[in-house]
Amino acid sequence: MEALFEMMQQGLARLSLGDLALLSINTLFLLFSAPIFNHLDPAEKNGNVRRPHLHLFRAVNLLLLLLVLFSNFLPEQGGWISRSLAVCLVGYLAFLGYHLLDRMITKRFGKAKEQDGQVSYTDTYTSRVLSLIAAVFVVIVVLISVVRILGFESLLEAGGVIGFIGVLLALTQGAWAPDIISGLIILNSRLLEEGDVVEFRDGGETIFGIVFKTKVFHTELLDLADNHRIMIPNTRLRALTINNLSKFASARGLREELRFNIGYEVSESKVRALFQAVFDAAIKDSDIPIEPSHPPQTRAAEAGDYAILWSLFYHTKDVRNLLRTRQLLRALVIRLAAERGVSLATPLLHSSAGSGAD
Repeated sequence: MEALFEMMQQGLARLSLGDLALLSINTLFLLFSAPIFNHLDPAEKNGNVRRPHLHLFRAVNLLLLLLVLFSNFLPEQGGWISRSLAVCLVGYLAFLGYHLLDRMITKRFGKAKEQDGQVSYTDTYTSRVLSLIAAVFVVIVVLISVVRILGFESLLEAGGVIGFIGVLLALTQGAWAPDIISGLIILNSRLLEEGDVVEFRDGGETIFGIVFKTKVFHTELLDLADNHRIMIPNTRLRALTINNLSKFASARGLREELRFNIGYEVSESKVRALFQAVFDAAIKDSDIPIEPSHPPQTRAAEAGDYAILWSLFYHTKDVRNLLRTRQLLRALVIRLAAERGVSLATPLLHSSAGSGAD
């Protein structure tokens, strides 16, 4: 116990002013890591998007603290500990520096959005390009610094390491370059921006969601139907036919259609009266956000063998609640049709089912 106490005293005595400053700064960063990350990206402070980065930030801070202590308490192992400390410190400063640069670039060249009283900034084509350039610059500086710290001081050795990484990037560019280029094209075209409500088919499934963020390699969507996140590679996203529901083709808003099979025995006037009654009831319902200034349109979409496929057209501007609007309107049609004696069942199938039951 005395030997351990004496070793601790000697280690504390070896701590230089720089070691004490490094320990103090890392301790503060470790204690206030969450507020620091919230300041770097306040738009995501209530989510879990930054949680892996936050854990990594804390782990590196803890590692730096341990390396500083070990280098002073175990002086015989000081060589490799000092090099490890230097490498970690370079990576740590690069990590902080890039996030500060990215935050400054996004704030200067990004697009400001106000939501719930808070101003947030989203990426634009210019900010994303500048962020990529900053990332490449930081990576090159870190690479050269690490090579020198590890002892590869000759140009041949440093060139060999850098050359190997360059060849590796060239061989793998088919896996990452198309997504980066596609992401830049998506941002530059402005046809698909963060916050837009989109609808598209992927693998036979219709996806209805909000564009959350276009990143370097993929785009994140918030699925409005199932309430989960979807990550789609940028290259694959550009190959899809996407309906951007947030960008209206008319000032009236989005023109929606609901279809119903109604038998030939029901007259056109009765169908029009049904849909008009549905429209009037929907206007009075605050949960159904349709445009009251634009009357409904009733059209015969198809004339089938046993029933007519009637279309009810209406306008809405609340695209975020589009699924709920469709469901509530459909339920309203079913209820009013039953009250008015209008059957929505295909006549032949309904009769066959009734005969089978007998």
